[in-house]
Amino acid sequence: MGPGGCAATLMLALAGLTIATPVAAQSKHSLRDALFGDRATAEARKPPPPPVARYVSDGGGAFVLDRATPTTLLKFENSSEVWVLSPHAGPRGDVIYKNELGEPVLRATKLGGMTLFTPDRPAGAAAALMGRAQTIQPPAFITPNALFQRMLAAADRASRAARHRVSFETVQDARPETSVLVAECANVTAEAFERMARNGDRSLLNRIGRVLLAEGRKPGATIKDDALIVTYAAGKGLAGRPSSDRIIKVVDK
Repeated sequence: MGPGGCAATLMLALAGLTIATPVAAQSKHSLRDALFGDRATAEARKPPPPPVARYVSDGGGAFVLDRATPTTLLKFENSSEVWVLSPHAGPRGDVIYKNELGEPVLRATKLGGMTLFTPDRPAGAAAALMGRAQTIQPPAFITPNALFQRMLAAADRASRAARHRVSFETVQDARPETSVLVAECANVTAEAFERMARNGDRSLLNRIGRVLLAEGRKPGATIKDDALIVTYAAGKGLAGRPSSDRIIKVVDK
């Protein structure tokens, strides 16, 4: 074959490659669209969620997720309790956020999707990002007067839930570095009482006449005689106090 024939053959081969390449890419793109539609492309182009963001679940419940610090916090808009969550690696690159009892609360996909798990929706409900929110991180300390007011409010809430007087007392004097933990212990205890009353478990509160807030090595709760002893551990932030879930578990024994 002469030089002209070789050149023609080469041109045909290159033309064939030029035609085949976009066809293959189009087929691959069409297959992805057929399997996932435009959702995969849209999800991949989404900007990362803000570190402190508000979400609304399919069930209508709204919450704030604060991932601005190493300690992940969550707060539902219809509750005063702030939950401490720990991240765990899940399948397909997901992150499962669990509470202190090891129960899943949130699942975040690597594409930014969010699923909320609640007692009403144990299989999970999709949660939509609504935008930025204010931080729910606590202050470093509160004043003695603010602590007194928060303990007074917690005692009032617990007494109304139990339908008898429940006093709140500190075992040790609160220091500036423990003032927030003491107030948080009072708050989550009142939250636990109210949740139990709403769930029809008010009879379990009949034996509790006092709530003692005590400093210890680790957060927890126990019952002795007529006293519910709620323990907090300094230096651990909000993770240094038990959640209302743990307190309910202790009272329900």
